[in-house]
Amino acid sequence: MSAAPFLDRVFSNLPSVGGKFAFNAWRHGGRPTSEGVGVLPVSVGLDTMVARIMDVGSYRGNIDYVEESRVVPDPAHTPPAAVHFYQRIKVPVLAEIQMELVLTDHGIRDGWRVLAWHQLDAETERLSTRKGARSEYNVGAWLLKDGAVGYALSSAPRKSDVGRLKFAALTKGADASAAKVVKANIEGMIRWSKR
Repeated sequence: MSAAPFLDRVFSNLPSVGGKFAFNAWRHGGRPTSEGVGVLPVSVGLDTMVARIMDVGSYRGNIDYVEESRVVPDPAHTPPAAVHFYQRIKVPVLAEIQMELVLTDHGIRDGWRVLAWHQLDAETERLSTRKGARSEYNVGAWLLKDGAVGYALSSAPRKSDVGRLKFAALTKGADASAAKVVKANIEGMIRWSKR
């Protein structure tokens, strides 16, 4: 799996850069959560933002809800072009969710610098559930250009790891709060890039 099909959907649903935060969401493939993309009009140092986004080993303590994030040595995915990493996030009150991902620099597309990730399914399947539920799918992207930052995401936990009620809360809750979470993620990465 790669992020390419997701990026096609993101770019076909990308909101225009206006005077305030804009967000679009859409359904895809019968998944339990919507996919979404938000764009915040803001000026940032593009090179600094790219460096922060690719610095996955430093997410804990700098990005909200990240409990653990570490680089997994992998000759198939070497920085600065790509990085393989393990991540565990805490959804307040509900669950900790973990996955292995590859973050790749996709270069420029339609005037945006694109950094996108996708889940490594076999590696995520092998994770022990003692540290948290595993992610069923997780794909996303950062979109950067002069005057705007975008963030797109599609993710859900594995139902068998969290149970029916918690799964419903995590997926319906994710859709209900998606715009707020996307905006907060953009603002958090910008704050970190300015430190």
